[in-house]
Amino acid sequence: MPVGQTRFAGFPAQINRPPVADRGEVQQAEVDVFDDAAVCLDAVDQVDDLRLEVGEAPGRPRHAGMPDPDRRIAFEEPDRELATLLPQLFDQRCQDRDEGVGFFGRKHVHMRRLVIVAGLSGAGKSQAMKSFEDLGFACLDNVPPVLAVPYVALVAESDRDRAAVAFDVRSGGSFGDPLAVLATLGADGIRPELLFLDADDETLVRRYSETRRRHPLGDRTATVVDAIAAERAALAPLRDRADYLWDSSHLTSGMLKERIAQTFGDLDDERTHVSVVAFGFKFGIPLDADFVFDVRFLPNPHYVSALQPLTGNDAAVRAFLEEVTDLAPFLERLFALVDFVTPRTRAEGKSQLTFAIGCTGGRHRSVYVAHRLAEHLAATGTTVAAVVERDVLR
Repeated sequence: MPVGQTRFAGFPAQINRPPVADRGEVQQAEVDVFDDAAVCLDAVDQVDDLRLEVGEAPGRPRHAGMPDPDRRIAFEEPDRELATLLPQLFDQRCQDRDEGVGFFGRKHVHMRRLVIVAGLSGAGKSQAMKSFEDLGFACLDNVPPVLAVPYVALVAESDRDRAAVAFDVRSGGSFGDPLAVLATLGADGIRPELLFLDADDETLVRRYSETRRRHPLGDRTATVVDAIAAERAALAPLRDRADYLWDSSHLTSGMLKERIAQTFGDLDDERTHVSVVAFGFKFGIPLDADFVFDVRFLPNPHYVSALQPLTGNDAAVRAFLEEVTDLAPFLERLFALVDFVTPRTRAEGKSQLTFAIGCTGGRHRSVYVAHRLAEHLAATGTTVAAVVERDVLR
């Protein structure tokens, strides 16, 4: 083997003496120049898996016909108790070996989900992409197919593991062939799912009339009906390839969003993110509040000297408010209203729901009630994304 070569294909290697200057092959006659040498093969950059030694072995018995016992060549495996392989490194090496390098130009990274959205213009592609975005997908809308592959590579390089891409209808030529792009993605180990949105001609014409937008193929045809027919013919191969073929003629935006969530969302996805904000009216109502509740009718702990520097999170303030007769009936009605509106808001496809609780300064009463509301929501199975004490530090 080459004496000067310190690394072998697929394995790190180590020689414990400087390389021979001419990097020649080790000949039998040259072995005697080594007092001690070793070549170590190491699969995971941590320990020696195999070891080849050339060196002295004093004290070994000499037998007839055997070479000088002071010289030996040994090929051995080291003591595994002294040199334990790191399992996680071994598994990683095996994974890298098996997966190789794909079109990403680096070790292939499997995405959890990749959805390609296609379909007729006016059938709801843009609304579908907004729904995917709300589900946490990395989204790119109205993209020429040729750009889909590098975009997916960018997503794979990031910390996102789900992506949705909507193809531009004007495919072919320099824009790229969508079927070829799907084949490229599939060949590299990604399983793209194709969602094709369709609608009847009457619905599409009506939608274009309502929005007063021009059809993407309108400059090539005389009427919207002709443009729809041309687009339908051009997209026929994609329609035939679709994993999901949905007719959106009778779907509202909310219904489409709910169907996408049910089909492509994880079971643990919270489709509506609920937040509770405690605020002070003197600093203004939160701009993103969907429901605002005023708790200024409760006695104000601010006017109790011992409670003034505290907040609604402190036990003394909580005890003060819980002695108020009107608190329990108010919370009962508040919880009932919130329980009524929350599932109905989800059914309409709303992705963010904010309940705002206000008092004068936003430190005592609003903070206490906000946390009581969050506790109630959690107890009834609604995950609260955040409880914000907006004005406590003012």
